[in-house]
Amino acid sequence: MKIGYLLSTEEYPPAELLAQAQAAERAGFEGLWISDHYHPWTDAQGQSPFVWSMIGALSQVCRLPVTTAVTCPTVRLHPAVLAQAAATSAVLHSGRFVLGVGSGEALNEHILGGPWPQAGVRLEMLEEAVEVMRKLWRGGFVNHYGRHYRVEHARIYTRPETPPPVYVSAFGPKAVDLAARLGDGFVNTTPDAESVRRFRANGGGDKPCQGGFKAAYAPTEEEGMRLAYQRWPTSAIPGELLQVLPSPRHFEQAARLVDPEAMRSAFVCGNDAEAHLAKIDAYAKAGFDELYVTNTGPNWQGLLDLYQRDVLPRLR
Repeated sequence: MKIGYLLSTEEYPPAELLAQAQAAERAGFEGLWISDHYHPWTDAQGQSPFVWSMIGALSQVCRLPVTTAVTCPTVRLHPAVLAQAAATSAVLHSGRFVLGVGSGEALNEHILGGPWPQAGVRLEMLEEAVEVMRKLWRGGFVNHYGRHYRVEHARIYTRPETPPPVYVSAFGPKAVDLAARLGDGFVNTTPDAESVRRFRANGGGDKPCQGGFKAAYAPTEEEGMRLAYQRWPTSAIPGELLQVLPSPRHFEQAARLVDPEAMRSAFVCGNDAEAHLAKIDAYAKAGFDELYVTNTGPNWQGLLDLYQRDVLPRLR
């Protein structure tokens, strides 16, 4: 299994994200995820740099493959604009770029004042958005008059030799079926063997499946739980609230219902390599090909050192 590191744009400023990417490459990680947010989930996280600026900067400081995990190509930015951003990113990274996409959250996408569509409509929009981007990546001038998007006489001049792969994030049967039909790969953040099986059976075949999980490195499990609850109580919010709440303030209100003990299962807390190996094993058994871990709090170098010393050598 390929092990990578997630750069959490919700929590760290740009220079620190670049430092993490360089340190992850030195530690032996094999790829990078990077999140795409307009707002953080909570004010305690406190950051949200523009992901496309960060991806360009990453190309100048390390050579690890980069995947957006994930961007929404439907509301906040038109797919024709994202197609250009992704093409430039693929050129800068010499083809080591994957466009991870999903149907998005109101937290980031509502900012222009339009309605937040229902889940079924968001999946329709996602499918058409990917169609628009792939048309543009093929070259030449494109006109598209679809149900959700309009493109007139648009051409992307700076393109990679091979269009960037599109990996689709999916939770739930309808979304997984769409990912299997549409995507060049699959993204999920739980060790959900049934979703991987459904993706592969319904058209995904042997395409890559990427997973991810959160950690809170600290001297003790209790201190890690404290950091996780301080920054990411939203990780334990159930159901569809993550897709429909519009602001960090609303997430903070919902997070008051979260028991701090829930962080014990939502995160790998503390400094125990065995706990990380057990989590990695759960994703491997579920059928994932790649796995990305992220850290919350100030101790990210400790997490990278732990992996370099005690986790990655044992996996290899």
